[in-house]
Amino acid sequence: MSVAFTKEEDSEAAAADLPDRPISPHPNLVTAAGLAQLDEELAKARAAYAAAQANGDVSADRTAMARATRDLRYYGARRASAQLTTPDLALDTVQFGRKVTFEREDGRRQTFAIVGEDEADPAKGSVSYISPLARALLGKSVGDVASVNGAEVEVVAID
Repeated sequence: MSVAFTKEEDSEAAAADLPDRPISPHPNLVTAAGLAQLDEELAKARAAYAAAQANGDVSADRTAMARATRDLRYYGARRASAQLTTPDLALDTVQFGRKVTFEREDGRRQTFAIVGEDEADPAKGSVSYISPLARALLGKSVGDVASVNGAEVEVVAID
């Protein structure tokens, strides 16, 4: 059959049908920096949505409108559910919002801040509180040993 007789979606129409970004079922704990980051992303999403609407002919750039709408829903929901959480500095344990330095069995030392899901970036030294590493270390004190992926790590500092 000739392509002329089939109905095919163009690539822009297909891209405009973006699925929602998944919302985590875990509590949306955030640090003060994480809350500021959510506010910034929400402002960007609002600006992108306004820009897409201002272009007038939404059908001309359905992808931009779909992306802006999706991001606006996501960041709006994440901001609404954000729970600002600060560590109890009187406790000398690994907690949400604190940095922990640990030593691996091979002698490598690593430091990570334990933060919310949206602000986690291991390449920049932060991991989500629901990550296996954070879950293994939460509640530990300096000198405590935790098992992470079948290997032991020792907490050497908490900041």
